[in-house]
Amino acid sequence: MPAHILVIEDDQYIQELIAEYLRSRQYEVEVASDGREGWDKIRQQPYDLVILDIMMPHLDGFTVCRMIREQSDMPVIVLTALGEEKDQLRAFEMHADDYVVKPFSFQVLMKRVEAVLRRTKSKVKPGGMLFGGRLRLDPDAYKVYVDGQLIDTTTKEFDILSVLLSNAGRIMTRDMLLDKIWGYDYFGDSRIVDAHIKNIRKKLGVISVIRTVKGVGYAWENEPAEEEG
Repeated sequence: MPAHILVIEDDQYIQELIAEYLRSRQYEVEVASDGREGWDKIRQQPYDLVILDIMMPHLDGFTVCRMIREQSDMPVIVLTALGEEKDQLRAFEMHADDYVVKPFSFQVLMKRVEAVLRRTKSKVKPGGMLFGGRLRLDPDAYKVYVDGQLIDTTTKEFDILSVLLSNAGRIMTRDMLLDKIWGYDYFGDSRIVDAHIKNIRKKLGVISVIRTVKGVGYAWENEPAEEEG
């Protein structure tokens, strides 16, 4: 069954080009011309991927991405003319799966679409319950508990925690985490890992024992450890 993709883009010309290009590669495509229309469609049904413009009327792309993440882990590729680093970081902090700057090559966009769809079909899911002090991970249900209380996490946050706990005490580089969770063909910025770690720490609060190894990566310590950077 072909992937079902929603393109949310207010520029009618670009919207039509993307939709035609996707359909020529046998994807099932729907379109929306602003953030509000796009969000209404997302509320009605799930999509395998959302291609999301940022600068739009009614609801901007950052707002739509945040609303999606509050409800699901539906894959999102942000498509925008905003090329500044701060805008890219904001997209990653909103848990966008990838970021494409206009003007762009349609062939490159298709490769990123293919890569994101492959990654979502092969998520990390280790067998057996995982424990880390007061933390418990249930891989079958993709749920995280602290002292028996359910903590709301995204699928990517769960996957990062499961990899860190499965390798407790071992330093996991950003590239290793990208490879295991996003896939070896991930095209985006490795700082997406940092953004997810930041959100995980915020959710776990004082029980977080994820140690930063400056310039390298992260490690789960069985006991709280002093930060290195």
